[in-house]
Amino acid sequence: MEFEHQPVTKNERTWGLMAHLASFAGYILPLFGNILGPLIVYLIKKDESEFIADQARESLNFQISFLIYAIVSGFLIIILVGAFLLAILPILQLIFVIIAAIKANDGVNYRYPMTIRFIK
Repeated sequence: MEFEHQPVTKNERTWGLMAHLASFAGYILPLFGNILGPLIVYLIKKDESEFIADQARESLNFQISFLIYAIVSGFLIIILVGAFLLAILPILQLIFVIIAAIKANDGVNYRYPMTIRFIK
């Protein structure tokens, strides 16, 4: 769904893109960098644009959800399913973040699959 009541500006699309790509901070700051990146974008820009706030919230919820899935997968290693899940999760995460970033850059209100919406 696009924000049809107001056209999404180039600046908003850029920040929406950054809200998703900021999750790659997890490669620099393991553990919580993938959550801190979108959180920083959200806290800085949430009052400036509904689109930016929405995309930053969506990215943040997705990253928190995937952290939970990784923790559960870690416990499931005991029954061997977890090893498969831990191998697949980073690939899915990368694919979904790239898709979300492209959609945000197009001005589309993207929704990640497999996301628990903690922050509304």
